[in-house]
Amino acid sequence: MSLPLPLRFAFRELRGGLRGFYIFLACLALGVAAISAVGTVRSAIDQGISSEGAALLGGDAEIELTYRSASADELAWMESVSEALSAIVDFRSMAVAGEERGLTQVKAVDSAYPLVGAVQLSPSMPLEVALAGNGSLPGGIMAPALVDRLGLQVGDNFLLGDQEFVLMAELVREPDDAGAGFGLGPRTIVRTQDLAASGLLTPGSIYETDYRLLLPEGTDLDATREMAEDTFSGAGIRWRDSRDGAPGVSRFVDRLSSFLVIVGLSGLAVGGVGVSAAVRAYLAGKTGVIATLRTLGASRRTIFLTYFLQIAILSAVGITLGLILGAGLPLLLAPLIAESLPIPAVFSIYWLPLIEAALYGTLAALLFTLWPLARTEEVRPATLFRDAMASAKLLPRLPYVIAAALLLAALVGAAVAFSAAAALTLWTAAGIAGALFVLALAAAGTRKLARGASHRRRQTGPLRWALAAVGGPQQETGAVILSLGLGLSVLAAVGQIDGNLRNAISRDLPDVAPSYFFVDIQPDQLDGFMERVTNDPAVSRVDTAPMLRGVITQINGIPAREVAPDHWVVRGDRGITYAAKPDSRTTVTQGSFWPEDYTGDPQISFAAEEAEELGLSLGDTLTVNVLGRDIAGTITSFRDVDFSTAGIGFVLTMNPAALSGAPHTHIATVYATQEAEGAILRDVSTAYPNVTAIGVRDAINRVAEVMSGIAAATSYGAGMTLLTGFLVLIGASAAGERGRTYEAAILKTIGATRGQILNSFALRAMLMGAAAGVVGLIAGIAAGWSVSHFVMETDFSVIWSSAVIIIAGGIGANLIAGLAFAWRPLAARPAGVLRARD
Repeated sequence: MSLPLPLRFAFRELRGGLRGFYIFLACLALGVAAISAVGTVRSAIDQGISSEGAALLGGDAEIELTYRSASADELAWMESVSEALSAIVDFRSMAVAGEERGLTQVKAVDSAYPLVGAVQLSPSMPLEVALAGNGSLPGGIMAPALVDRLGLQVGDNFLLGDQEFVLMAELVREPDDAGAGFGLGPRTIVRTQDLAASGLLTPGSIYETDYRLLLPEGTDLDATREMAEDTFSGAGIRWRDSRDGAPGVSRFVDRLSSFLVIVGLSGLAVGGVGVSAAVRAYLAGKTGVIATLRTLGASRRTIFLTYFLQIAILSAVGITLGLILGAGLPLLLAPLIAESLPIPAVFSIYWLPLIEAALYGTLAALLFTLWPLARTEEVRPATLFRDAMASAKLLPRLPYVIAAALLLAALVGAAVAFSAAAALTLWTAAGIAGALFVLALAAAGTRKLARGASHRRRQTGPLRWALAAVGGPQQETGAVILSLGLGLSVLAAVGQIDGNLRNAISRDLPDVAPSYFFVDIQPDQLDGFMERVTNDPAVSRVDTAPMLRGVITQINGIPAREVAPDHWVVRGDRGITYAAKPDSRTTVTQGSFWPEDYTGDPQISFAAEEAEELGLSLGDTLTVNVLGRDIAGTITSFRDVDFSTAGIGFVLTMNPAALSGAPHTHIATVYATQEAEGAILRDVSTAYPNVTAIGVRDAINRVAEVMSGIAAATSYGAGMTLLTGFLVLIGASAAGERGRTYEAAILKTIGATRGQILNSFALRAMLMGAAAGVVGLIAGIAAGWSVSHFVMETDFSVIWSSAVIIIAGGIGANLIAGLAFAWRPLAARPAGVLRARD
């Protein structure tokens, strides 16, 4: 049985080799490789979290209580359902060694810890030996960063509150560290019983108690969770289990990988421009073949299918190469990636991300090749040996336009379906489409301006020749501005966002943010604390507030997690306070505050922006669990709360009678000169060892480090997009080599020197690169402003250093690509070129 005619034609065409298709294959393979590599790493992390969930969590399940330990009945229930139980107390404190002080995240453990995994120490020793101490003092272990900060060595003593410990070892690895979330200070581990005399765990102190449970094999986790919620009804517990041992890490990885896949899709869009240009250039060279086939009676359908099948086969090759790279590189680099991750990752071949990447690659290949393939229908026998592709109509027939629109919708729909951030995906897709549209307009505008400038310039020479070439009918200008411009716009957006984030941190911190947050100030310590800081001339401002923590369990009688399952306010416990009246910096936007002497039913003043996000109105009721007791209150006012100042800000404030009887402490923010911060920290921590000081600059720097890491990861993705764009430039330059050869022959014939022609080629490349750089920069600045304004809600200013680099990069990249294909046209002899053209 013979093959269908179009397929036979396609195979015969492919016998001529892949000349003209190397850029096609590279663009498609790079885009697919980037997406599949990101998906493979994401799957490896997900598998690591899933398989090591119990180790990350520290048990099969965890019940977290805020500000308290479990009651006898609650403890008895946990013991009845588990095979082993461990209680851990987690809080922040100040570690003191002589005159040195450092913020630390303390983990106080019992003898059963760890239920799963092992703590690694240096020098190596069992955990129970290290925590037993040296016979006279209890032992403690510290993270190396804290040991260095305090200038300690193994065997030295340090203080936590009023209790002295001996440093027995440095902490190398903590099995459940990834599940602990974001901490502001390095880790210290001690025994809970050794903190009895420290003064750190008094009523009202800020701490969490985590009960880790090892459950019998085959336990139904969902049923056990329901039993726990019934047993601890109204106690404000938080439940986690080994199915998601590090939920915060999972959410972060999902969102970051979704964003990187979007960046990969933008790279695929850039590659699509190259794919389209490669197909257009290839078909332009086949005009004579197509016209001959039409002369011999071949139908439009036969010709379309011939080249469609040929491109489909090559697309399959490019996609396969991309999948091999995307799956192979993470496996090859697995040791390096695993070492840099704080959580386990199981690297293997994962089919889902490969299928996702193959789907994106297939849809992109179809989308970007359909348009030039449709032009083959316009080649008629009468156009034999003419450049029919260059003179083709702007739009193909309506069925092809509809098919392209459906392919675009399928591509965006697939990205949304696979993404963990659907709204971000849609906005980014709209941004890419908008950028391509603007770049297409810019390409047309650049050609028109260049054409007009060449006509107005009377003096002949390299500049006029360059302007005429940029404004000519060739496709090179459009391909350069589209591909390079989109790559530069992604890179420009990353640079503007990162620069403005850094500027916001450096700009706002000295003028707005306090020097320290002091927490766990006991009521009887508040007067002494205020006397020390308010009498210091270096202190410009001190704010204090009562501090409790509670969980919003119900909104209008409905479980809060059902009303707003993903909102941060209801996802865990939150700081709450009480006040008799609003201070001078509080703006009530709706409703009214209670009278100063109000003692009636609990009333609530809620943050206005968060209330709008939750859909709250005046008169709604909230149930807040504080220290195991439910307090139901009515919202009577909304107020502006600005969390960006790093000062005191509470989402929820209640009238004093509702909360003042509960055990609580106070927090304070101190605004002081940088020179006075050391003395304030030393005096307060000496007088009140239980009080913890959080340096706001240190906290913001930690956040900045995380954001810098995200920006670096995004920059790598943008770099891949730019690399694809550079390949497209090479393809465009290669495709235009024949035209430049003919142009050089003409110029030599009329007396131009090689130097003048080379200058013309260089000026042409620089003009197109500058146009792509300027348009890409404008698009990047617009994207950076949108993210800064709508997402980060910070002021925006153009980062001109990044802007200059983007424009210079556009000029340089196109100049390199253009000159790389300039030497053969310069070396060609005019007579031979012109005879061949005739």
